[in-house]
Amino acid sequence: MTIQEVTLHVPERVYDQIRRAAERAHRSIDDILLEALIAVAPTMMESPAVRSSFAQLTFLNDAALWQAVRATMQPDQRERLEDLHDKQQREGLSTEEFDEEQALVGFYREMVLLRGQATVLLKRRGYDVRDANQFEPLV
Repeated sequence: MTIQEVTLHVPERVYDQIRRAAERAHRSIDDILLEALIAVAPTMMESPAVRSSFAQLTFLNDAALWQAVRATMQPDQRERLEDLHDKQQREGLSTEEFDEEQALVGFYREMVLLRGQATVLLKRRGYDVRDANQFEPLV
């Protein structure tokens, strides 16, 4: 893989955030920035909120990333989404129900994307992420 050198001009406030994150993680600033770019690159077509969430994952410590990979929808949200899917197949949804279903699907999709990206970051940090059992939500 060819490595490209990039010069980046950032505000001092942003640089200080990155420097502090690198110090807390005992990693180089280059590593932190590269990880942030890798995290954000696949999401450029996503909403600004999702892009922001992806970028912020890079600054989380390992324990917080493990929490992120175990995140799940609340039981009442899952049940409501299932009910709406069932109703949609049986008889269709009202406009309000359709909007609710789309919001829940969007929330689920964003959660799955964030869980996946947190998993990628943990793998890049040297964790073995092959065992699916370690991603079960903590109860």
